[in-house]
Amino acid sequence: MTTPASRAAAERAAFFRQGGWMMVATVLGGAMTWAVHLLNVKIPAAEYGTLGTLFAIVNLIPTMPLQMVFAQQTALAQATGGEAMLSGLIRRFWLGILVVWAVGSAGVWCFHADLTASWHLANPVALPGLLIVILFSLWWPVLAGVLQGRQDFLWLGGCTILNGTGRLGAALVIVLLCSGYATGIMAAVALGLLLACTVAAAQTRAQWRTPPGPVAWPQVRRQVIPLMLGFAATQFLFCADTVFVNVYFGAERTAPYVAAGTFSRALLWLVLPLAGVMFPKLVRSHVAAEKNNLPGLTLLVTGAMATAGFLGLWLLGPWLMPLVYRADYSTAALAVLPWYAGAMIPLALGNVLVNDMLARSQFRIVPVLVFLAAAYAVTLLFLHQTPTMVLQVLCAFNLLLLAVCAGFLKLNQKN
Repeated sequence: MTTPASRAAAERAAFFRQGGWMMVATVLGGAMTWAVHLLNVKIPAAEYGTLGTLFAIVNLIPTMPLQMVFAQQTALAQATGGEAMLSGLIRRFWLGILVVWAVGSAGVWCFHADLTASWHLANPVALPGLLIVILFSLWWPVLAGVLQGRQDFLWLGGCTILNGTGRLGAALVIVLLCSGYATGIMAAVALGLLLACTVAAAQTRAQWRTPPGPVAWPQVRRQVIPLMLGFAATQFLFCADTVFVNVYFGAERTAPYVAAGTFSRALLWLVLPLAGVMFPKLVRSHVAAEKNNLPGLTLLVTGAMATAGFLGLWLLGPWLMPLVYRADYSTAALAVLPWYAGAMIPLALGNVLVNDMLARSQFRIVPVLVFLAAAYAVTLLFLHQTPTMVLQVLCAFNLLLLAVCAGFLKLNQKN
C-alpha cells in the first residue's frame, strides 16, 4: 500500500534523479556554449566585445518567461485534460512570435546604422545574424517549456546538449578554418538553436499536432501575464548589466567584463536546473491541492552549491582566467570576478523563491519584481562610473530581490 511517506520519498528520489540529469546536461551544454569564448584568442578584442554585447542582447530575450509559461500551461493541461487548448496556444504563440519578429526586424533594419554605432558593433553585418538568432531563441523556449511541463527531462537535457554541441562545432569551423569573427560565431549559435528546435519539435509533436481547441483567453491571460512579467524581471536582473557596460565603456573595455561574467554565470548553469525541475511538479501539486516540500529542499541545495561555486571561483579564478583568456584583459577580468560571482548567489536563491511562488499562482509579488527591475535600470543610468560599480549595483539589487521574495513567501504562508 502506498503511504504519504513513501510517495514523498519517491518524489524526492525522482527530483534528485531528474535534477541530477538536468544539472549534468546543463553543465555539458553550458560548457560547450562557454567553450566558444575560448576562441577569444583568435579574434580581435573589439570583435570579442561585440560578441559579448550580442550575447547580452540575446540574453535579454524573454526566453525564461516563455519557457516557464509553457511549462506551466503544459503541466496544467496534463493535470486537467486541456491538451486541445494547449495545442491551440502553442500554434498561436508560434504565429505571433513570427509576426512580432518580422515587424521588429523591419524596425531594426530601419535604424541599423544607429544601432551599430550605439552598440559599438565592429561589423554591421552582425545585425542580420543577431535577428536570426533572436527568432530561434524565441521558438526554442516554447518547445523547451512543453518538454519541461510534461517532465520529459531526458529530451530537454538532450536538446540542451545538442544546442551546445552544434554551437561549438560550427564556431570552431567558422573561426579556425574560415577566419570568421563575431558574425560567424553568431551563425554558429543559430545552427545550434536550429538543431535543438528541430529535435524538440519532433519530441513534442503529440502536444502541438493535437487538433487545436478554443483558447480560454481570459483564463490564460490571468496566468500568462504575471508569469511573463515575473520571470522577465528576474531575467533582466540576470543579464542586463553587460549591455549597460558596453554602452558606457565600449567594446574593448567590455571584453574583460564579459570574461568575468562568463565564469560567474556558470554558477547559475549549475543550480538553475533544480528550480526548473521543481516548477512543473509544484504546478501539478497546486492543482491537486497537495503539500510539497521541494521548495525548501531546492533552496538548501541551491544555496550550498552556489556558495561552493563562488568559493571555487575566488580560489581558482586567478589560475583559471589566464589559462582561458588573453593576458591583456584577464587582469581586468579578475578585478571584477569576486563581485560578479558574489552577485550570482542571491540571484540563484531568489530565482528558487520566484519559481515557488509563481508555480503556486501567488502573483502578488509580480508588480514588486517589475518595479525592482525598473529601479535597477534607472539606478544604472546614474551609478556606472566603473564596471565594478555596475556590479555593486547588481549585488545590491539581487540581495533586495532575495529579501523581497523571502518577505512575500512569509506573507503567503500566513495567509
